[in-house]
Amino acid sequence: MLCFFILIYYLSSPVCSEVLSRHRRTWIIATFEIEEEYQGPFPYELGTVNVERKYPVYFTLHGEGVDEEPEGVLSIDRKTGTIYANKAVDYEERTRLKLRFEATRSDLSLDTKLGIEIAIHDINDNPPRFSRALYEIQVNEVTTQGSHLLTVRASDRDQRGSPNSTFHYEIISVTPKTSVTEFFISELGAISFKGCLNRDVSKKFTILVEAKDHGDVVSLSSSTTVVIHVLDGNNHLPIITGQTGPAKVKENESGTSLLRLHVADEDSVNSSAWRARYTIDGDKGGNFQIETDPESNDGILTLVKPLDFEEGPQRELHVFVENQDPYFHCKVEEKTPLGLWKVDIAETRGHAGLAPIKAIIEVEDTNDSPRFEVGVKRAMLDENTPPGTWVERVVAVDPDFIQKRDFVYKMGHDPAGWLTVDPHTGDITTIKVPDRESPHVVDGLYTIVLLAVDDDTPPLTGSTTLLIHLGDQNDNPPQLELNHVDICLSDIPTITNITAFDRDGYPFGGPFKFELLGNFQGKWKLNPTYVLLLAAFTFSCKEEFPFRLDYPCGETLLASNIERPGTDCKVVQVPESIIQHCKPAAEQSQRYGGQDILAKGTKQSLASGHYRSKSWRIASHPYRNNFDQTRRSLRVPRHDYQDTGTLSFRHKNTSSVTDAALLTLLQRRLLSLQTSDDLDYEPRIYTEEGDADIPSELETISIPDEDPTSFLKTLNDFDPRFKQLSYICKPVRQ
Repeated sequence: MLCFFILIYYLSSPVCSEVLSRHRRTWIIATFEIEEEYQGPFPYELGTVNVERKYPVYFTLHGEGVDEEPEGVLSIDRKTGTIYANKAVDYEERTRLKLRFEATRSDLSLDTKLGIEIAIHDINDNPPRFSRALYEIQVNEVTTQGSHLLTVRASDRDQRGSPNSTFHYEIISVTPKTSVTEFFISELGAISFKGCLNRDVSKKFTILVEAKDHGDVVSLSSSTTVVIHVLDGNNHLPIITGQTGPAKVKENESGTSLLRLHVADEDSVNSSAWRARYTIDGDKGGNFQIETDPESNDGILTLVKPLDFEEGPQRELHVFVENQDPYFHCKVEEKTPLGLWKVDIAETRGHAGLAPIKAIIEVEDTNDSPRFEVGVKRAMLDENTPPGTWVERVVAVDPDFIQKRDFVYKMGHDPAGWLTVDPHTGDITTIKVPDRESPHVVDGLYTIVLLAVDDDTPPLTGSTTLLIHLGDQNDNPPQLELNHVDICLSDIPTITNITAFDRDGYPFGGPFKFELLGNFQGKWKLNPTYVLLLAAFTFSCKEEFPFRLDYPCGETLLASNIERPGTDCKVVQVPESIIQHCKPAAEQSQRYGGQDILAKGTKQSLASGHYRSKSWRIASHPYRNNFDQTRRSLRVPRHDYQDTGTLSFRHKNTSSVTDAALLTLLQRRLLSLQTSDDLDYEPRIYTEEGDADIPSELETISIPDEDPTSFLKTLNDFDPRFKQLSYICKPVRQ
């Protein structure tokens, strides 16, 4: 019985609150019941709201079910306050109706205002409904019992938590019904099975599932259909039914199909449970390969690597066959009333337990090429050995047992043509003198290829490589890198580098000792270790001419020349006429920086103050930086060579170029430079005599006054101890 519950709330009106006299009011809260979807007759009375007044009042209703959706469901008698139901309502659309009850006086003023809620009682008018009318899945037959297959879902629109909306699932029927499979469903709609799935028994199962509610008056239900397709599993083993093919092959052949193995399988064609996979046992050399024909499922045995008859006339192979899917078999042993059944499951992976088939391959003998004992051989030989020298012996054999052939040795590759081989013994001898420096020798290694050729038609050939290590001898002289080099000489020492090479290897390829040939005494100095060639000082030009000096050519030197800060030094220029009357200068020999110097006066040299000579053709490279290193080792300041190099001449006669000529040259250069030397630094105090802690190894050096050049010669013979003295005198860079 569906009922309406009317809840009445009193709201006092402002008009009533203004009345001074107190009125007695009585409200009756009643409960009304009506069934959902009541079919009539309509209207019918739900109840009356009693409001006691001494004056007349009029009643009205507003809200849901009256003038709001769903409209027209309820109405009220204006005079009596009786409420009527005019038509049926649906609980699934509205569970409550909210109304406003008002009582007004005859002057239309509000007397009473009440709030009313009407609760609609539910009835079981909705069955459980599934979300889908049809469920369809695929299940492999190797699925074990108890596995979850799928879940069906249903819902009920009736009042939640009531018996009308509570339901359960039930399997109504299974088609076809087998003795090895039984399906069941849980309270949540999960479907599983007991026993085994066998596609040979049934490829498809159709299950009718019902959902039924627990209504008190009436129980409603609905159903859905579940279709299960059973996929084929590997529950049948492949069986080799036979083989076809020649099963013969000639030795040294490959790429030939030897056998075709035929197989039968009861599983679904072209499925992974039907597709065969073959393996070979006994193929130690990896000569064979077997593949599956995708159309017929046959196994094709192919020779991929040549066979050798001498290793055996037959090859015995064992071939196993299996499916791509592992083998699975299920059998029901006992049906228990509770829980899962007792079943026997057999599962096999690989070819364990499978019987192989034997395949015999016949190998036919053919002529084999001669074979050397080793593929690569090494030998030692000195260069420059005379022709006829024995080097090495190579040995080849004919591997054939039945068809043995004669063969001879031949030279396959001899790039320099130094060697020959005896065709019968394999002895290798020289026919030319080998040279380690030949372009055919790489890192002292000479490579040749030897052949063994039999007398078959066509002849077959075997080969081997001989690596000959050539011993080195000192048979090549050292050579200069360049045959000539151009050097420009000036008023400062010139240095160049001379390099050489030797085609021989260690220890005959260096180090080298260098020396100068010809009359270069006093002009060049050679460092035999580092090959530094030094031209100390040279005056020369294309045109030599005699000149006279009217100025007395004595050995006059200035006593001193002192410059102070703020003063200029200017040397008086010697008249040109004096230079014109100078006599031809004889060759002067002088020492400069420990080197012999050859000086000749020229017009161009004295006029311009520059000194240049013809190109010297010397087997060397220009290497100027080495001169700076030599200068630093002697502790000679750079500016001594650039501007104020002191010259000391050894005179042979009074007609030589005198000091006056040199003084004139210096005057010209000083005028051109306009030298002005300011005192821009404080004098440096070097180690004073007696103060320095001089090592005991430092010896006293005596300089004779009568022959200064003899002292310069001694500089060439000083050992490293002299560097200690030069280091003391070296200025420290600021």
